[in-house]
Amino acid sequence: MADKDSNKEAADYGIGVPVTKHGFFLKGLDHVDWGMKDRLSRIFNPKSGYTVMLAFDHGYIMGPTSGLERMDLTITPLIDYADCIMCSRGALRSIVPPTSNKAVSLRYSAGTTVLTDLNDECLLDIEDAIRVNASALAIMVAVGSKFEAKTIQNLVRTADLGNKYGIPTLGVTAVGKELVRDARYLSLACRVCAENGATFVKTYFSETDFERVTCSCPVPIVIAGGKKLPELEALELAYQAIQQGASGVDMGRNVFQAEHPVAMIQAIRAVVHDGRTPKDAFDLYTTIKNVK
Repeated sequence: MADKDSNKEAADYGIGVPVTKHGFFLKGLDHVDWGMKDRLSRIFNPKSGYTVMLAFDHGYIMGPTSGLERMDLTITPLIDYADCIMCSRGALRSIVPPTSNKAVSLRYSAGTTVLTDLNDECLLDIEDAIRVNASALAIMVAVGSKFEAKTIQNLVRTADLGNKYGIPTLGVTAVGKELVRDARYLSLACRVCAENGATFVKTYFSETDFERVTCSCPVPIVIAGGKKLPELEALELAYQAIQQGASGVDMGRNVFQAEHPVAMIQAIRAVVHDGRTPKDAFDLYTTIKNVK
């Protein structure tokens, strides 16, 4: 509405002051839509640029994994310390308090279990992902395996839906028994995910040349924790991955199967967000563990 009294001249147009440009803090994502950036800013901490994700989606193919038999007892106390949780919609609705206000990386594909051939998967309903306010849609991509084409098609379809509704797509690189977790394979798998529309990628850490993996992927990479390691070794894994270009970690068994899970996830946060060394983070773990 025009000024009521008269056509007053505006006092300050900011003439001569350049318009502020807000660059985005995650690599390769300057040109994604506002809704994508909003959700990514919930997954990744804008101050540190990193994320600590808590994965407990194992049951969708493995059933009651050790440490996940009673998720209400083992997982719920950990949620406050994660930047983002990665889980199935069933677990989300049954044990995650809506008041936790955490970003959700929703397991968006499902199909076979460990009893048969893995990765023969279908997609969920995008409306249900929107209904639970998913911050990302996580899709398994089995490069080099029997169901490679199907899983890449699932990724492409998910990226299309994600772009339509402003929800990032997380491409999760699958590694089967016949595939080697070396930098050459992981670089291939991560690049395929990014080229086909993944907004960010979850993959494994390679002990040699992991920088080749992160440098050759044009979008952020988050590393998977993988099998359970001794606590200090898991902290060293997180530290090395961050030092070599990873944008965060998504750990499950190395947290909820730890001797003291709440202390462990806080120690991981110290490595990822505060740049603490594995030794310093392990000292923190020990201190928190011993508090009565």
